[in-house]
Amino acid sequence: MGCPWSRQPGERWPQQRVTASAHGWGHRDGREAQALGLASAQTTQLLVEPPWRPAVLWDRVTLTCQGSGTAGATTWYRNGQHWGQEGCTNVSVTLKRTYRCDRPGTGLSPPVTVSEDDLVLQVPVRELLEGDTVTLRCRGYWKSTVTSVSFYHEGKELGVFPDVTEMSLSPLQLSHSGHYSCRGKVGSSGWRESPPVTVTVHELFLVPVLEGPPEPTLGSPLTLSCLSTPSPLWPQAPLLHVFYRDRQVVGGPQGSPQLLVPAVGVSHSGNYGCEVHSQGGAVRKSRARLRVTVHRVPLSGVSLSAQPPRGQVALGDCLVLSCTVAVGTGPLSFSWHRKGSGALLGTGPHLELHHIGDNDSGQYRCWVSNGDSVAENDPLNVTVLVPVANATITPGPPSHQVHVGDNVTLRCSVQVGSAPVTFTWLHNGQEVAQGPLLELRDIDVGHSGTYQCVATNQLGQDGHRVFRALSPEVALEVTPGSPWVTAARKQRERAPPDPPAPPEEGEVLYTHVVVTKRAGASPRATTLQDPQVTYTELRGPQGRPREPGDIYGNVL
Repeated sequence: MGCPWSRQPGERWPQQRVTASAHGWGHRDGREAQALGLASAQTTQLLVEPPWRPAVLWDRVTLTCQGSGTAGATTWYRNGQHWGQEGCTNVSVTLKRTYRCDRPGTGLSPPVTVSEDDLVLQVPVRELLEGDTVTLRCRGYWKSTVTSVSFYHEGKELGVFPDVTEMSLSPLQLSHSGHYSCRGKVGSSGWRESPPVTVTVHELFLVPVLEGPPEPTLGSPLTLSCLSTPSPLWPQAPLLHVFYRDRQVVGGPQGSPQLLVPAVGVSHSGNYGCEVHSQGGAVRKSRARLRVTVHRVPLSGVSLSAQPPRGQVALGDCLVLSCTVAVGTGPLSFSWHRKGSGALLGTGPHLELHHIGDNDSGQYRCWVSNGDSVAENDPLNVTVLVPVANATITPGPPSHQVHVGDNVTLRCSVQVGSAPVTFTWLHNGQEVAQGPLLELRDIDVGHSGTYQCVATNQLGQDGHRVFRALSPEVALEVTPGSPWVTAARKQRERAPPDPPAPPEEGEVLYTHVVVTKRAGASPRATTLQDPQVTYTELRGPQGRPREPGDIYGNVL
């Protein structure tokens, strides 16, 4: 049996054809052609002309089988039974039936039904995407007149149109999917209702997802990607992307799905979102959210420096500590602390201590914060250097008999004073020795006179400040040819009965007396049977105890 798609005398072939299938329409814009190509690679397609479904018998319906394999191997089926149109690619339909075709490479096509109902609701035979416009038309049997048409969606009336048989849905949304039907007066047949037709609206693209680093570092680049998968029916659909931060537009509309920030600042923190919409804006989707918090560069390499260097400062001087950060971004805040003290010493990158005292010694730390991280330095030891004061001479050994020819050791010490302390010995005002000990051997008349020690230390940067403390004088008397050797601190003579007067500035009191007796001494020496040692406190002006300032002087 030959193919019924043969040209009859006087019949004109269609000049231009628009094909449709259950999986995609060959629209002239290329979108449906792309979808058709995609579907054709999966299964055999049965294309309908005119491109409406359901097809109706009173239209001239042509079916075209499309698939892989040899066109001559096409097999046709009608109502599930083998139809004798073997080898034909195109066939004409003259009966109300359900048709399918088979190609060896892609198998059996989806079914196409040809209707002959009194009232039919037709929709285009093509895949419908969000944003499209679709026209529904209500038609009567063999072009009968239809009036007072009502359209229904899922049984709900959409409206009554007395003189209109078509209704458009634009732009299509996912909610437009469902079953549609129409009702109206068909010629003289009266009221009729069409069988339901299923309309499926496919997503043009999926709801976007916003991706990117939620916690970038200050100064680093930031890339946010607004990702949305387009429909496989139109994978190259032109989509536009808009980026928001805290509901303010910060990028787009743009074709690129990425927002690029070369170097983020703290101001770039916020709640980001993106919207994807079709060209023209008929379809918009924006449920993507991303919280971005820009962190400052973590702090590291905190160090302290001191002036004077190494944190060694003379008592009463000024100390300046400086805190620096090698790595990190701000704004920075500083706080100063000393070990053992709970008080906050100061804020800011520098700490200045004026008129420093003994209690300012210790370990100092600087804490630095940039709001995201906190760092601190290794402790810096601050040493308060004390000038020498209260130099004293101790005859040694005290209360020990000293005989002519014996040895005498004098020891010089200071009550306070930071090391190193040097000692210089003066005999009758002339320098005779260095060191804390003065050893006099083989005592004779030449050792008579006054002895005094000078204690010295050098403080401040590079020892630029020199302090000196003078001890009280010690008198050593050796009488020639006498068996007596007397070591004494000479008292200032005042004629009685005047009361003792306070010493004047620069005067020296001698309060330590040592008297020794040699064996076989003259009778006048027997009044002192045993060695005696007397210590009294040295007083300053007006009888008050001496202050360090009374004893040492600054010899810059």
